[in-house]
Amino acid sequence: MLLLASASPARRRLLEQAAIPHRVRVSGVDEEAIKDPDPAQLVQRLAQAKAQAVHQLLADAAPGEEPITAVLGCDSVLAFEGEVFGKPLDAAEAVTRWRRMAGGWGELHTGHCLLAVGAARECPVPDIHGYPAAEQLATITTRVQFADLSLAEIEAYVASGEPQGKAGAYAIQGRAAMMVSSISGSYSGIMGLPLYETAQLLRSFGFKL
Repeated sequence: MLLLASASPARRRLLEQAAIPHRVRVSGVDEEAIKDPDPAQLVQRLAQAKAQAVHQLLADAAPGEEPITAVLGCDSVLAFEGEVFGKPLDAAEAVTRWRRMAGGWGELHTGHCLLAVGAARECPVPDIHGYPAAEQLATITTRVQFADLSLAEIEAYVASGEPQGKAGAYAIQGRAAMMVSSISGSYSGIMGLPLYETAQLLRSFGFKL
């Protein structure tokens, strides 16, 4: 059984789409406390922090639950013109970002950290509560081209509420599908969980998919 260390409904839906059995446990990690000038490294560090934080809670699992065999932490940020765009603070910030992004290309970085529980392999992180953990890290990058939008179109999209709580202030699985003109890389990665690469990681830890 996989334990997803993320509160993202989109990541849960993608795992369900791929028929990967999982449970969810939110890490509670203070994301603002983790910094890195390289966006690809930043998402990897954030994913690692989330996975390790949830891994420490495994001793609290309820008796009778199916054993957890791996913990998956994820995080995503959009890099545009060298600047990292996380989740917008408010509607005004979302509008400002979209005015910059319209007609341009961004890079959506998604970091993964998979911690295998009970794996018989060298463990680069300490045993926690008796659970030996092997760790594997990966960052997947997808390039996204945004449509050349008018201010009225941007304001209407932001007013829909969809950009709030989304890395880069958009959700391609929603209305933003009409505002992304091209992608290069993983489509599911834009939603926060590149399924092909995630499946490869899980298979390396013995998951039968």
